[in-house]
Amino acid sequence: MSAPSTTPRAAATNSVWPQLEPLLPQVSKPIQYVGGELGAVTKDWDAAAVRWALMYPDAYEVGLPNQGVQILYEVLNELPDTLAERTYAVWPDLENLMRTHGVPQFTVDAHRAVRGFDVFGISFSTELGYTNMLTAIDLAGIPMLAADRTDADPVIVAGGHAAFNPEPIADFIDAAVLGDGEEAVLEITAIVREWKAEGSPGGRDELLLRLARTESVYVPRFYDVDYLPDGRIQRVVPNRADVPFRVHKRTTMDLDAWPYPKKPLVPLAETVHERYAVEIFRGCTRGCRFCQAGMITRPVRERSITTVGQMVRDGLEFSGFSEVGLLSLSSADHSEIGDMCSGLAQQYEGTNVSLSLPSTRVDAFNIDLAQELSRNGRRTGLTFAPEGGSERIRKVINKMVTKEDLIRTVVTAYTNGWRQVKLYFMCGLPTETDEDVLEIAEMAHEVIRAGRAATGSKDIRCTVSIGGFVPKPHTPFQWASMERPEVIDHRLKILKQAINSDRSLGRAIGYRYHDGEPSLIEGLLSRGDRRVGSVIRKVWEDGGRFDGWSEHFSYQRWVDAAAETLPAFGVDLDWYTTRQREELEVLPWDHLDSGLDKDWLWQDWQDSVSEFEQDDCRWTPCFDCGVCPSMDTEIQIGPTGKKLLPLTPLGGNGMKVPASGHSH
Repeated sequence: MSAPSTTPRAAATNSVWPQLEPLLPQVSKPIQYVGGELGAVTKDWDAAAVRWALMYPDAYEVGLPNQGVQILYEVLNELPDTLAERTYAVWPDLENLMRTHGVPQFTVDAHRAVRGFDVFGISFSTELGYTNMLTAIDLAGIPMLAADRTDADPVIVAGGHAAFNPEPIADFIDAAVLGDGEEAVLEITAIVREWKAEGSPGGRDELLLRLARTESVYVPRFYDVDYLPDGRIQRVVPNRADVPFRVHKRTTMDLDAWPYPKKPLVPLAETVHERYAVEIFRGCTRGCRFCQAGMITRPVRERSITTVGQMVRDGLEFSGFSEVGLLSLSSADHSEIGDMCSGLAQQYEGTNVSLSLPSTRVDAFNIDLAQELSRNGRRTGLTFAPEGGSERIRKVINKMVTKEDLIRTVVTAYTNGWRQVKLYFMCGLPTETDEDVLEIAEMAHEVIRAGRAATGSKDIRCTVSIGGFVPKPHTPFQWASMERPEVIDHRLKILKQAINSDRSLGRAIGYRYHDGEPSLIEGLLSRGDRRVGSVIRKVWEDGGRFDGWSEHFSYQRWVDAAAETLPAFGVDLDWYTTRQREELEVLPWDHLDSGLDKDWLWQDWQDSVSEFEQDDCRWTPCFDCGVCPSMDTEIQIGPTGKKLLPLTPLGGNGMKVPASGHSH
């Protein structure tokens, strides 16, 4: 696409809406490109000193509810001299029309061209969004390679969980932020503001250098990678004297000081989640060895029960949502979860507001919690994640749940009126055998049997959902080999046969799974280094878009691109995926510090292979993962001793509120 004739900054003040609007009747779901949602903000372009375009690199229906982007959007727009607008991935039908008619990648808020912003921030929760990033960069008229960009182009900053190993996209991004974004975006904004106020001295290079000097923004161009003859990395070193050897993650310690989103975006088009979501704590100490989120978000930081109550009240009043999601990696682990749920259930009794805990640990779920969650009569689905089918494999992954625990918990749900539970497992875990996977069928059968016995009813169901294991950076499994897709697919097939081997039980069990192919590609991207960038670009050039969507994903396209680009470097797809790493190998992300001690991770990997379980350090003495001392912090949990009620009465939307004095 040819670049606009006017300078990008000047052009961005103009809306592309007049060019875009005539195209919308020709595409599916045109409403996703319109903007103007409740909660959206449009600010005066000329009054802003710093301008951000924020992207979640997926379709609007997936991107709009994304909590991270919503929080940053609100935090930035609260600054008087800063504006932030949102952009999402456009579907291929609109992409083709935009190319034909010369319409650039635009924001949904004021339909401004993305290329005119100072900073283009992209939040990745999965690596499969990389090709969508390339589409957006190209449609924006921004040079694909960071090395080719000029002062006229925005600084492209990656964030989100996948940014903990940004090496596969190092050629395409200017910078990456590890960890929490709230304070990081304010720091970046201040640096950009000051640099612009000084007349942009030293150009783009100087701005990136100032970001790199913070030691918490990673700028790939300032680091060189040397390789050994066998393809492994020899070292990653700064190529300038004033750049740090290691870049550290950001951690927002006091969540009560950051009660966002206060004004949640209310979508116009249907989205994957329509609820007011409150993150009740960050971090996890359970130590599941496959779980990158649990490892990289340490330490645990809880929001207090009073802040949660206030956020729910204000968020519902603003948005009119009728569901409240209490989010975290393991919500039932909050030290005040019982009081929180009973307080909220009491607060909204007799209204249409329902509560949900999206992820519930088997051993933290109890009958009181179950009853509070269903007090308003609406029972949202219950999902439990044993992850592994056999006791042995659960020891390997450190998921400390027994079969008896699971059966007891699910029966509790059935006897309290739930008719449907979902059980989530993984396939392809380290040391896994066919037998480990077949035990999933046995567990599902027992769940149905026990449920029928306890309720005296045949009207109960359970869905078994299987995801493929992907080894992730900064976890004990970062050294593990992956299984080949045909092995995964064989195990999924024999599991299905085992579930259906008993017709009367099999009928009550739903079965959903992801085959092995997308997982292998996600594995290539999650543990790749800079050489993998050539694969991503080739896939994109060959039409790769929306790789996280099964109907758009093409395994063959990735295999072909890897076969075409990687041999030049002396490596191949298997080298990145099915190969086990050795202890002393330099991993592509070793210079990026998640706070975890690499020796501790290696020891935990050894413990895993010997099936040794590690306790939860929230309740037991510290076992030296490294996070607290390296970040000069400690786990922050309650209880605060406060109760949720009474809150001041709500206005406007007809929700009755208990008068003060009706507290517990």
